Amino acid sequence: MSKLTTLKSKYPSAETFTFGDNPDLCQRLITLVREGKKTATCAALTDFAAEGEPLPVVGRCDIALNWDGSPALVIRTTQVTQIRFCDVTEAMALAEGENESLAGWRKDHEAFFTRNGGFSPDMMLVFEHFELVEDLA
Repeated sequence: MSKLTTLKSKYPSAETFTFGDNPDLCQRLITLVREGKKTATCAALTDFAAEGEPLPVVGRCDIALNWDGSPALVIRTTQVTQIRFCDVTEAMALAEGENESLAGWRKDHEAFFTRNGGFSPDMMLVFEHFELVEDLA
């Protein structure tokens, strides 16, 4: 039985996902979660409908995959907020662990969203706080 199959049995409602949009970013973000520096993530609300993915749910465990599709982490959602990009607070941005300021977060995330379907300052985001449940390294 594969590791992913075993995890899906242990966490039957778990969704699988990858952080980022390329192998280097994915690995960097997984490392930040492992170090306890990344406790939040966000995505464009439109991506969920376009990709047919369910929204995060408080209390649900999900499986973060390495870029190659192998399981890396299990996280549990602790809070979900739908918020416009322009309304993200500094505390929210810092919880993502990728930047040391709201301005840096905005710059990096504007570039990310531009690469992945489009950016608008008033675009709706699904902002998710989570805790690490299992590190599968």
